[in-house]
Amino acid sequence: MNVLHTNPADDGFYMPAEFSPHYGCILIFPERSDSWQYGAYAARKAFVQVCEAIAKSERVTVCASARQYENARRMLPPHIRVVEMSSDDSWARDYAPTFVTDGNDIRGINWSFNAWGGLVDGLYFPWDKDDRMARKLCDLYEKDMYDMSGFVLEGGSIHVDGEGTCITTEACLLSAGRNPDMTRNEIEDKLKNCLGVKKVIWLKRGIYNDETNEHVDNICAFVRPAEVVLAWTDDKDDPQYELSMSCYEILSRETDAKGRPFRIHKLNCPKPVTITAEECEGLDTMDFEPTRTAGERLAASYVNFYISNGAVVMPFFGDPADEPARAKLAELFPDRKVIPVYARDILIGGGNIHCITQQIPIFGKESGR
Repeated sequence: MNVLHTNPADDGFYMPAEFSPHYGCILIFPERSDSWQYGAYAARKAFVQVCEAIAKSERVTVCASARQYENARRMLPPHIRVVEMSSDDSWARDYAPTFVTDGNDIRGINWSFNAWGGLVDGLYFPWDKDDRMARKLCDLYEKDMYDMSGFVLEGGSIHVDGEGTCITTEACLLSAGRNPDMTRNEIEDKLKNCLGVKKVIWLKRGIYNDETNEHVDNICAFVRPAEVVLAWTDDKDDPQYELSMSCYEILSRETDAKGRPFRIHKLNCPKPVTITAEECEGLDTMDFEPTRTAGERLAASYVNFYISNGAVVMPFFGDPADEPARAKLAELFPDRKVIPVYARDILIGGGNIHCITQQIPIFGKESGR
């Protein structure tokens, strides 16, 4: 594995869309006791269901700590690879490598990770094991790595269409805990140089009370080029209404990198999901403080799905909106099977199905080139 200090775009590499063909997917087995209630047993069952759904159509690798390796190997079917690798938590989307391709081979990008805001408003400390994951995974897959470790970025804060367009949120990328010494234009140039995109569309906000500073992957995702799905509510008294409406207005007047207007599909959110006192009691404290409080609203959204080669793996919340959301995604992805997973036990940890996955684009002989 070579460490590269050039820009991916200058080398002819770009980030493909998630709906493009994959070689596989990376996940991390959960265990952190202040993230996952009651020893993470319920969360692990949900993670396993997600892994099994993805593995129906692409290779899955699960990273597990030394303490959890045997549990992961026992719970996961034999066709899913389990490797021992230390981490601080289980958010593969945010600190596994962002993979880029030149159409023949792939390389990984190693961003800096500081637990969604570092000492300004980060969610835990330390985060050094997470921050080393990208390098380790590039080693594991024997792929060269672009070292962008001076730039703080999480994979959940970006979505691309593979044709030159990136969508992100100001709330996240312009937050004080990310890259405060960089201007918006400098951050945009960094995304263009690293992801091989020509245009960055800045949504202002994301999902209400999303503790990642409102990652884009919880509010908006590409279905195909020039077509997005947007988390929505019709309830004007819900604080989410203004956030979603702002996104809708921006996308309605924007065009993508090729000058195409966006087709926007609204995907209604479930009714507000709040954590119970019993669930809070199952969480350990961090620095002598509780990580959740009873009645706290969680950032539940159906947009936090993962697109695998053969499926769309989406969260269910036990809400009347579950089935309409599944039907809508089935309509938008007619060539893929929509597989729902009851994901409340993932949501309690702070994210959802997209947040615990990181795709690896197809490469080599499988790319047909």
